[in-house]
Amino acid sequence: MSQGLRLTGLIVAALAVVACSKKESYGTDTTAASSTISADTSAMAPATSANWTDENIFALLDEANMADSAAGAIAATKGTSSAVRDFGKRMMRDHHTLRAQGEALAKKLKITPAPPSDDPVMPAGQKHMDILNSTAKGKDFDKAYIDGEVDIHKAVLDVATKAAGQTQNAQLKNLIQKAAPAIQAHLDMAEGIQKSLK
Repeated sequence: MSQGLRLTGLIVAALAVVACSKKESYGTDTTAASSTISADTSAMAPATSANWTDENIFALLDEANMADSAAGAIAATKGTSSAVRDFGKRMMRDHHTLRAQGEALAKKLKITPAPPSDDPVMPAGQKHMDILNSTAKGKDFDKAYIDGEVDIHKAVLDVATKAAGQTQNAQLKNLIQKAAPAIQAHLDMAEGIQKSLK
């Protein structure tokens, strides 16, 4: 579960780095109800063997921000707990802002984001969205969303750490380092809500 949490953090960081240029299209299959309560975000743990280019890092950050913003949009309307709805709204707002900052920097640096072949973010984000879309509104949804957010933010922190260590671009490194406290704050909030839902 700690890998999943790190992934969530990484996704948040990623969203902070890359702006809103990518489309926010995730599956919305709402036909099946699911009793699954938490997302399996273990696939989002950063691969340790591959080296990411700056193009890869921008893409990963954008994907993470996009995924967390999209998940927040679902929670803002489908959440039962006011804390879950408010957190979802905050994720939409904060990750849109982080995404815009990343997009502006990529444009300034003339870097076109390109996901790496070992992209851990997109599959994990899609899996989380599938769970949220298929879980009925109620306590199970609230738990699935918050458990996923805890896991994802932990994973995003890991991705951000790896990305900051691999880039040689001082501006990109600075953007990631500035986003890290926001990601940690999101993780802390999600963990607080998670405890209140038990």
